[in-house]
Amino acid sequence: MDDISPTAGTTAAPYRVLARKYRPQRFEDLVGQEPMVRTLTNAFATGRIAQAFLLTGVRGVGKTTTARILARALNYTRPGFDRPSVDFTEPGEHDAAIMEGRHIDVIEMDAASHTGIGDIREIIEAVRYKPALARYKVYIIDEVHMLSNQAFNGLLKTLEEPPEHVKFVFATTEIRKVPVTVLSRCQRFDLRRIEADRLVGLLSDITAKESVAIDRDALAVVARAAEGSARDALSLLDQAIAHRGADETITSGAMRALLGLADRTRTIDLFAEVMRGDATTALATLRDLYDAGADPQLVLQDLANFTHLVTRLKTVPDAASDPALTEEERTRGADLAERLSIRVLSRCWQMLLKGIEEASTAPRPLAAADMVLVRIAHVADLPTPDEALKMLAERGPEALGGSGGPVASGSPGAAPRVSAAASGDPVPAMRMVAGEAPRMRAAAAPMRATSAAIASAPASAVPQPGRAVPAAATPASRPKTFEDIAALAARHRDVQMKHGIERNVRVIRFEPPNIEIQLTPDAPAGFVTDLQKRLAEWTGERWIIAIGNGEAQPTLFEQAKAAKAKAESDARNDPTVLAVMRHFPGAEIVDIRVRPKDAAIEPMADLPAPVETEDDED
Repeated sequence: MDDISPTAGTTAAPYRVLARKYRPQRFEDLVGQEPMVRTLTNAFATGRIAQAFLLTGVRGVGKTTTARILARALNYTRPGFDRPSVDFTEPGEHDAAIMEGRHIDVIEMDAASHTGIGDIREIIEAVRYKPALARYKVYIIDEVHMLSNQAFNGLLKTLEEPPEHVKFVFATTEIRKVPVTVLSRCQRFDLRRIEADRLVGLLSDITAKESVAIDRDALAVVARAAEGSARDALSLLDQAIAHRGADETITSGAMRALLGLADRTRTIDLFAEVMRGDATTALATLRDLYDAGADPQLVLQDLANFTHLVTRLKTVPDAASDPALTEEERTRGADLAERLSIRVLSRCWQMLLKGIEEASTAPRPLAAADMVLVRIAHVADLPTPDEALKMLAERGPEALGGSGGPVASGSPGAAPRVSAAASGDPVPAMRMVAGEAPRMRAAAAPMRATSAAIASAPASAVPQPGRAVPAAATPASRPKTFEDIAALAARHRDVQMKHGIERNVRVIRFEPPNIEIQLTPDAPAGFVTDLQKRLAEWTGERWIIAIGNGEAQPTLFEQAKAAKAKAESDARNDPTVLAVMRHFPGAEIVDIRVRPKDAAIEPMADLPAPVETEDDED
């Protein structure tokens, strides 16, 4: 970026902060906004200039600066050249006054302090008069979302059909608060967050111009802390330059101390400690960071960020080429990514998110952070549910630490994967709960077969939870059972009808296309008529549904409840389940899955859901 100060570097000039000293003066100086620059450049080159522009983005990405550059381009004039242009090869007559915010025809208004219809009425009255010096009157309204509804409504007509000598430029950080009636009258440009590597390059250029010695790792710390805002980055750099001593080099450690951040190396050490279950060392490390000035909540956020980085490195190894990463993050992050499983990293991520929320509301953030680390360390070396079941099935109870012993520990994520089950027997899925003995809660999946059918039919004939419903019926292949009717409603996504079929109908006789049924007392009025109509649409033939008084079967819902109770009873008597219950005191059954005797082991995607921490239950 160009140094716009004519006296920069001289002792006589008053000091200006870097964010103002290196403020962009041309579209080419804007960092990371190439799509907007291209659109505006082409618009000016072809003369297709809108009457109103709306700039949106987070703080510090250049909304107000872009508005001033637009005003400069609209009023660009030099000897022998008198038309709007973005080619600022030579200084224009109005450039300096516009960029400094003191031009009489470029009116800047802060909507936060001018919110009412009275302020907008003044603009409406003033737009009738031509500009005093420039080509256009340009109204720049910052934080436009702060205007009242009356003010927005008062501006609409003028905004849609302004005089030829008037242009509007709006800027806002809250685009959703701007009425759509205003949005539809403006050309909208979303200014992007500046990428960390682009910010590092920008800061490096500026420190070179300022003759400031600073480590590249320190620049990466500033870029991450700025979160895509150039102004925030320059403000932090200003602070760092003031903090350093004469002829000192600004290091990443000094930047972290200045910002109250934990040392990145110590953060990685802390992550490694909790991942190997070393709670004692982890708490000592956290205390050292706290004594050095680190905020416990920020430490947890850094741990979450590093967990995300390790997960990315495991999933996308090319992420290690990010220039914003330090060498320590690249090497140790890649090493941890090889040793940790996705399930362990996901579990750590979920627990850290809960922990950050706890630390933000706890009266003692350090104590809350301690408890989070203890929970993560406690579950770090526990096998995931599918790993524990496989260990039990393959090696017996001693695989989990022997009779009543502790769970065998090992490297996180190193335990064998793939679940195994006794052929044809119900297999309960365990869910580990951080911070206490694992528990298993009853949540058996509904089955559509009757109790008698489940008791007598082979396992392969029992409907499986999670499997696709039967294919939709056609006139050539009508539903064979009443369960097929419910499946047909599910296939056509008629949730209300499926609910009624399962809960409000007791079948007396089923001989397609004739059905004799009884309705439950809470069946909705007109249900039979609606069901006949749906069946005709779905199958292409007429169905006759009669209300009878004979002996009826239970509803499908009642059958599912009976099936659930029987499956849970069978599961409780299963030898594998009994072994789990003995070695995990306080455990409960959370799910029942019946696998056919001749079926191959199902893929990992069909295994129980990821582990859930105690905090997730709240």
